[in-house]
Amino acid sequence: MLKADGLAAGKGVVIAQTLDEALDAARAMLGGQFGSASQTLVIEEFLPGIEASFFALSDGETVVPLIAAQDHKRVMDGDRGPNTGGMGAFSPTPQVDDAMAVRIMDTIITPTITGMAKEGAPFCGVLFAGLMIGPDGPKLIEFNVRFGDPECQVLMMRLQSDLAPLLLACATGALDKVASPRWDARAAASVVLAAKGYPGQYAKGLSLDLPAIAQDSPVQIFHAGTARDDAGELVSAGGRVLAVTALGADVPGAAQRAYGLISEINFPDGFYRRDIGVKVAAKPDQGEPT
Repeated sequence: MLKADGLAAGKGVVIAQTLDEALDAARAMLGGQFGSASQTLVIEEFLPGIEASFFALSDGETVVPLIAAQDHKRVMDGDRGPNTGGMGAFSPTPQVDDAMAVRIMDTIITPTITGMAKEGAPFCGVLFAGLMIGPDGPKLIEFNVRFGDPECQVLMMRLQSDLAPLLLACATGALDKVASPRWDARAAASVVLAAKGYPGQYAKGLSLDLPAIAQDSPVQIFHAGTARDDAGELVSAGGRVLAVTALGADVPGAAQRAYGLISEINFPDGFYRRDIGVKVAAKPDQGEPT
């Protein structure tokens, strides 16, 4: 696996299946594919399994686990095509049950927070662990210090308690004094509606027409890359334009509800993956990472 060493908007990773593919990717990256971000490359071992995103909050000492989600990085159905910043997500993910969540906290999250505090650099905020869940258990791929997108959307749909007190407690060292977050037992799924051409070259300023949605609806539209033009009309302003996110009794039900709303959106210059949530039944030792 090749990775651009700098920031590449979630697109600087190539999972090469052959040596020739790896060499071609390396030449493209070193040749300026991602600008200064790919002047240096990281070569990593390929880890089989299912990718999962696990989130926790920390005030530097106390750590509060949140929940896990599963992203879909490849641009096309069936996990084909180049990596993106994320084409959809769902939560919960079957690979991270209660026992696995405890294992992730005990072996990855808590030791990281404890170690940083001992080194005089306590971490406060959101810790996002990108994991591969395989035959040998969870392996850490990377840390992010933010809520991921589109994972954040499914987390926010399932979060029933107020996020603000938790974030304030992170900033003030009082995380041990606030109530733990409460989660909706229902599943959530998010489908990204992107501009044609993404993650490569794409046009901006494309017309959008969205249906009206009640505030308490189990399906919502999160704006990712939108703006208002000079006439005040809603237009696209990025590659990933919208994230249509829904709650449902299970992941397939939530995804079906999200796809139902997408069918009501008028965005002829957009596209989306049609298999978000399909791999929810995959086993930890099957499939390729997304």
